[in-house]
Amino acid sequence: MWEMREREDGFVSAIQILCEEWRGGLLSLPEAKKSSVQEIRLRVGKPLALTDGSTTLFWGKDGKLLYSLSENAVRVSQKHLFETFRKMCSYSVYHYQNEIRNGFVTIRGGHRVGLCGTATVTNGIVTAVNDVSSLNIRIARQIFGVSEELLNKLGTPDGGILLVGPPASGKTTLLRDLAYRISTGQNCKMMRTVVVDERGELSATFGGRAYHDLGLSDVLNGYPKGEGILQAIRALSPQVIICDELGSEEDVRAVSQGLHAGVSVIASIHAPDFAELQKRPQAGALIETGAFRTAVILTSSDHPCQISEIVPLR
Repeated sequence: MWEMREREDGFVSAIQILCEEWRGGLLSLPEAKKSSVQEIRLRVGKPLALTDGSTTLFWGKDGKLLYSLSENAVRVSQKHLFETFRKMCSYSVYHYQNEIRNGFVTIRGGHRVGLCGTATVTNGIVTAVNDVSSLNIRIARQIFGVSEELLNKLGTPDGGILLVGPPASGKTTLLRDLAYRISTGQNCKMMRTVVVDERGELSATFGGRAYHDLGLSDVLNGYPKGEGILQAIRALSPQVIICDELGSEEDVRAVSQGLHAGVSVIASIHAPDFAELQKRPQAGALIETGAFRTAVILTSSDHPCQISEIVPLR
């Protein structure tokens, strides 16, 4: 059984974009609950909601948690949402337009805030998002040691690993810890590691600073995965490349080139189980490259980072 150890209090830093009256109340929640909350959702005219992975909770006007909808729940006003939106953009919405049209903004601490609103579409491409109606603060936490079981089972991470699981099953958390351990040689030999972090989620980069400790990894932050993989091969002589959420045709081509360069790729892909993975054309194309020796199937969001089965791919 691995030991979870948070590097910093993610909950406290994540709620800094909320108004002062809410911050004080949320800080008074039980420590066990604060450490388990994964998301905080703000919807205009609806109750403020907190998700701990399997349960949706609501915050009462008396400062206590509610386990079902109630008139006593704190509701989000248009003013609350607008002020939170402005604060998450550091009061410069224009500066964050590129992130906003991609559907999320990364804030200090590496937390990602997803947003909903009205899209402006030009030639089939979203060019802006207006009239923001809801925000979802995803709390970024680093858990050291979560990949120890996986490394003990697989040994040296040569040959490529594909992490497979549904959303919130712990794929990104495992990748983060694998980067730390492989690059520093814990439970495996030390290997030159490059992290291609297209969305800034693995390293939790904000303002040029990585809030998550990826050991001795070199981090290509903001690079599209395909381009980042090729850049790593050209310039950084990696033994291992780690990236999140493969799936596009460009990703398949880049992974294939990585294989020919002798690089092991460790990546994740969305699928509830191995049978469903095999039905998806892009997943089949990734497997057919021969870049992945093993598929590691994770259980569910109810039991994040837990391994359901390990499937040899070649």
